[in-house]
Amino acid sequence: MSVVSIANHKGGVGKTTTAVNLAAGLARSGYKVMLIDMDPQSNASFCLGLKKQDRTIYQVLAFQDDVRKVIQELEPNLHLIPSSVHLAGFEKNSEVGKEFILQESLDQVRDNYDFIIIDCPPSLGALTISALTASDYCMVALQPESLALKGMDDFIRILRTVKTRMNNQLDLLGVVITQYDNRKVLHREVLEYAIQNYGEAVFNTHIRGNVALAESQSMGQHIFEYDALCNGAEDYLELTKEVVKRVSAELAV
Repeated sequence: MSVVSIANHKGGVGKTTTAVNLAAGLARSGYKVMLIDMDPQSNASFCLGLKKQDRTIYQVLAFQDDVRKVIQELEPNLHLIPSSVHLAGFEKNSEVGKEFILQESLDQVRDNYDFIIIDCPPSLGALTISALTASDYCMVALQPESLALKGMDDFIRILRTVKTRMNNQLDLLGVVITQYDNRKVLHREVLEYAIQNYGEAVFNTHIRGNVALAESQSMGQHIFEYDALCNGAEDYLELTKEVVKRVSAELAV
């Protein structure tokens, strides 16, 4: 079983889109998957058709409720723990060791899943640190733009700090380029820079810009449910295969 956080402290880079559709792709491939929405904006929950919920990850983090009570089954292989706007208050919580609450809570259900995917908020606050502390791997979603690339090095440094101080099991699973258009010079340059600096960490699969991905979110569906034949579905299926291959290779070491 592997816990994978999808993270980037910059918003609008395709992080939630990747978390939702990677989780769905893994579930459609026969793996038992749970997606955790750790963003107070609740975008992952919304993208899967859930509106305001009473049972959320907030109850687990704030009151140490049993995590099993907040899990919702969306499909036979796909479960979700929704988010709540109240999660924003967790950042201000002064409780000592709060960053370990999620890790300890997931110990109750780890054996029930092949993958747990965590959609992190676009920040480097306590929620993201909690997710990274509970994870085996981190995937970074990177939009091919200069400002997104500028913050990449900073994020990698934070990742290494968490690994050193809080979770020595944490590894970078890879960097996925999203909203990619090979016709644009800047996109090709950003991809080249990423490969030069992060080498094999950059996934071979690049998620092309695809209007169906945005449309599926507005309909409350993952891309395989909305349009399984579009470019977005094709790309996320390939990314799913690549993620499984990388995790399997790590586990075999």
